Amino acid sequence: MKKVITYGSFDLFHEGHYNILKRAKALGDYLIVGVTTEQYDESRGKLNIVDSLDKRIENVRKTGFADEIIVEDHPGQKVEDVQKYGIDIFTVGSDWTGVFDFMKQFCEVVYLERTKNVSSTILRTQNYPIIRIGVIGTGRIAVRFVPEAKYVSGVIVNSVYNVNLESAKEFGEKFELDLYTDNLEEFFENVDAVYVASPHETHYEYAKMALERGKHVLCEKPLAFRKTDAEELFRIAHEHGCVLLEAIKTAYCPGFVQMMGIAKSGVIGNICDVEACFTRLTAPEMRERKDVLYGGGFTEFGSHTLLPIMKLMGTNYKEVRFDSVLDEKGIDLYTKASFVYEHGMALSKSGVGVKSEGQLVISGTKGYILAESPWWLTQYFEVRFEDPSKKDRYFTKFLGQGLRYEVSDFAYMIQGHRGRSFKFTEEESIAMAGVMEKFLAKRERERLEKQAEIGG
Repeated sequence: MKKVITYGSFDLFHEGHYNILKRAKALGDYLIVGVTTEQYDESRGKLNIVDSLDKRIENVRKTGFADEIIVEDHPGQKVEDVQKYGIDIFTVGSDWTGVFDFMKQFCEVVYLERTKNVSSTILRTQNYPIIRIGVIGTGRIAVRFVPEAKYVSGVIVNSVYNVNLESAKEFGEKFELDLYTDNLEEFFENVDAVYVASPHETHYEYAKMALERGKHVLCEKPLAFRKTDAEELFRIAHEHGCVLLEAIKTAYCPGFVQMMGIAKSGVIGNICDVEACFTRLTAPEMRERKDVLYGGGFTEFGSHTLLPIMKLMGTNYKEVRFDSVLDEKGIDLYTKASFVYEHGMALSKSGVGVKSEGQLVISGTKGYILAESPWWLTQYFEVRFEDPSKKDRYFTKFLGQGLRYEVSDFAYMIQGHRGRSFKFTEEESIAMAGVMEKFLAKRERERLEKQAEIGG
C-alpha cells in the first residue's frame, strides 16, 4: 500500500484546497492530511487565519479524500511523521516548489500544480470571502510582494497590470497569475483589492481610479505628494466603503508596534525628542538617483523616518525645516527634516548618496529607547536609563520581507475589523503627505535657483 501525506492550513476552504487533496489522494492508496494549528502557522509566518482548527479539520474530512487526519503543531514534525507513518510520497502545492526538497532523503517529494482561477462565487457564500488582489507595477517591491502575500490566509494575488504589456506578461508568468494586462478596466474587473507598486508619482492617480471603482487599496509610500490629494483619497475611500492603507511596512511589524507601545507607556517618561535615520548608498543609474522631480533621499526613505516621529510626537508640529545635500541635478543625496513641537522636537535623516548610522532614538524624561540599524525591520531594541546597569532588552520576530504584516492587516480591515487601524492612521498618512509637499516645494525652488545661477 502506497502512503501519501500532505499538509496545510486549509483556511477558508475552497476549490484549490479540494483539488490539492484530490490530486494527493490519486498519488497513492492511503492519504494522511496534516492540518496546522493557528499557533504553529503564526510561528512560521502564516498570518490572518480565520477558521478554527476544528472547522478546518471538518472541511478536510468532508471531502472524503483523507483516510487519516492529524494535527501539525511544531517544527520538524513533517520529518517525524514521514518516518512514523512509513510514508512513500510527501506532496504539497507547486507554489512551494523547492522548499521541501530536503524531504527527498526520506521519501519521494511531489509538487502538485495549484488551481488557477479560483472561483469567487462559492467563496463569497462564506462570511469571509477570499480577497483577490491585483498588483499595479512590476518593479522591485512588487516582486517581493507576491511571495509574501501567500503567507496571509484569505488573500490571492491573481492579476497584474503594467502599461508595458511585456513586463506584465513576464511578471504574470513568473508568479503564475491568472491575468496580466495593460488594460486597466480589464484589470479592475478581475480584482477586489489593488496593491499600488508603481513609480511614486503615479500612486495618487492609480489609487484614486481603484477607489472610485469600489476597490480596496494598499498603496506603496508615499501615498501622495500633496496633502489635499491624500485627503481626497481617504474621502473617496469612505464614500465607497473601501479600505485605504499606505504601505509603510514598518508600521505593521510586531516589533515596531511593541516599541511604540512601550514608548507611549510612560516607562521613559515624557517623550521630548525622536531621531530617526535611514540611508542607503544607491547606484547612480537607479531611479532614486535619476528622477529629478520625484527621486532623492527624502521621497525614497523619508516616509520611514517620519513614521515614528508622527506616531510619537504627533501630526501637529509647529514648524519643519529641510536641509539637504543636492547633486548637480538638484536631487537630494541627503536630507535632514527638523521638526519643532510645543513640547519637544524631532529629526528625520534620509539619504541615497550619503551614509550615516541608521538608528532610531526616542528620548524621554526618565530614559530612552535605542533601536539600532535596521530599526525599520524591528527585531530588537533596548530601553535604557540613567543607571547604565538598568537596561531592558526586547526581541521580536520579523518574518520574511515583512510585507506579510501589512497584507494581513489590510485583509483584516477588509473583512470588517478595524482593531488594527491604530498602527498607521489616516491622520498620520495625510500629515506625511503634507510634509512631502513642503519638502518638494523647497527642493524645486532650490533647483530652479541653482539653474538660474548657472545660466546667469
